[in-house]
Amino acid sequence: MSSEVAVDHRQQAYALLKADAEKIARLIRVQMDNLTMPQCPLYEEVLDTQMFGLSREIDFAVRLNLINEEDGKKLLENLEQEMNALHEASQNS
Repeated sequence: MSSEVAVDHRQQAYALLKADAEKIARLIRVQMDNLTMPQCPLYEEVLDTQMFGLSREIDFAVRLNLINEEDGKKLLENLEQEMNALHEASQNS
């Protein structure tokens, strides 16, 4: 595989993971915007499942050397910070 193809695959892998992370972030933001609604355990479970799935995708991409581990960690950390903000906001409402 040429180095150009490898770089392109890495860029595509990161772009796909980032898109998946953004979908989860949108779910979190929707819930933050609707905190007047009662907390929904099902919604929380969906978020947890989505986060777990993304972490497995990231692990797989790291193992294939498509993204570096640090970039994968940053994607997850950003989402975890948003989830923590959601939990805090729901506790205060």
